Amino acid sequence: MNIFEIIRRPIFTEKAMNLKEAEGKIVVEVHPNANKVQIKKAFEECFKVKVDEVAVINIKPRVKRVGIHFTKTKRLKKAIITLKPGEKLDLVEGV
Repeated sequence: MNIFEIIRRPIFTEKAMNLKEAEGKIVVEVHPNANKVQIKKAFEECFKVKVDEVAVINIKPRVKRVGIHFTKTKRLKKAIITLKPGEKLDLVEGV
């Protein structure tokens, strides 16, 4: 798997922004088949920072109802990345 396929997009929710401000952690969506070692290596190579820890969250699809039809949400995998002390990364300024 290519390192640019592993990290899909940053997540800018209120909870993710609070994690970033309080603890310096970054939340990103990753490929569902990626493991912690691959995520750490890809993040370090893409953004040129040192990663201390990677935590992974698998989000299972849920059934949603739209009128009389039922559909499923997509399956997600999120990674919470902790940078080493002294490292800093701003994905988007002013968000």
